[in-house]
Formats: sequence, C-alpha cells, structure tokens
Amino acid sequence: MNCPEDLLYTESHEWVRMEGNRVTIGITDFAQSQMKDVVFVELPEAGKEFKKGDTLGVVESVKTVADLYSPVSGKVAEVNAALKDHPQYVNEDPFGKGWIVKLAIKDKEELKRLLSAKAYQGLLPEE
Repeated sequence: MNCPEDLLYTESHEWVRMEGNRVTIGITDFAQSQMKDVVFVELPEAGKEFKKGDTLGVVESVKTVADLYSPVSGKVAEVNAALKDHPQYVNEDPFGKGWIVKLAIKDKEELKRLLSAKAYQGLLPEE
C-alpha cells in the first residue's frame, strides 16, 4: 500500500496533509482499494464547521458506503468539486486529484494525535 511519509493518518483511513493553517483530507490508498470503484462522493458545504470525529461526508462505491470522518476540528475552506463529475479520482489518485476537503484548522495540537505513516501501516492487514 502506498503510504506517503509526509502525511498523517487516522485509524478510520483518512490522510491529512498540513499546509499552513489548513489541512487537506482524503481517504488512504488502503481504503480506496477496499472500496473498489468509487461512484459518488458527498462533499460538505464550504464554511461549515466540524469537530474532530464528525462526519464530513460520504464516499460511495459499487461495493459499500463509508463515512468520511474529520481528523481535526475546523471550518471547510474548500471542497474538491471535481469529484462530483469524477469520483474515480479517489481510486486513481487518492493522495493527489482524489483529495476530498480542505479545512481551516482550529487547533494544531489535534494533529499530534494522528498517526505517522509507519504507525498507520502497522494497523493494516498483512498483504
């Protein structure tokens, strides 16, 4: 599984990229591979506030429907509108074109509770 070292991860299979006072969030390579073909992504509204652990949206595939959880508290700064017409980006490029939402983070201390790439990989089943 691809697990970029420069990202942080959650036990619920979201990845987080810090960019100044914002974080970009998506689902991990492992999560998208388990879901198979993503057919729909429900995006949150810009400006909406979320607390750590809240449901940000939904990722739907031909196989299952999964909630996307907020790894940190913050306000939606931007959503990946391209996913409305191209939900397959989540499968094709989960760490690039497949990002889902950007949050203006409220408390950077919450980032310390996220997992490193190595710790996240330790949670995954053996291939």
